[in-house]
Amino acid sequence: MFSMKKKFAALVMAMSILGISVAAFAQKDKDEPNVPTSWLNFLVLKDDNGKPVRNAAVIMHPVNPKGRQEQGGMELKTDTDGKADFDGIPYGMLRVQVLAQGFQTYGEDFNIDKPKMEFTIKLKRPQHQYSVYDGHPAESNAPDQNAPSDEKK
Repeated sequence: MFSMKKKFAALVMAMSILGISVAAFAQKDKDEPNVPTSWLNFLVLKDDNGKPVRNAAVIMHPVNPKGRQEQGGMELKTDTDGKADFDGIPYGMLRVQVLAQGFQTYGEDFNIDKPKMEFTIKLKRPQHQYSVYDGHPAESNAPDQNAPSDEKK
């Protein structure tokens, strides 16, 4: 019986906290001025041939006036035509990152300042990476240090 009272008290407390949170969120929306929003359209293409990149992740984060990424954000996925869109992004700086398997990560900050904006993003394939264990093309013309010298002593 005692544990039933504890459960009921915990439920009442949780509902009270939830009610206060909802009221505070609603109040915050009322206090903010009517911020204009934009409809963003993204087209993600392969840089080498211009074909669409499907299922790429388009990640958007608001950026504060100091250039720092703020909490929150949103992720969209491109369709088979490489397109993704979202209506309702507030005006201001927005950090856009695009990730797709087999491509370099793309990232750039944009100033959202029009009711409708379109972005074409071209993803590049990864660059060749060199290793200290591989021979470098520039080294192929270098003389072999172990080869016998032509000089006579």
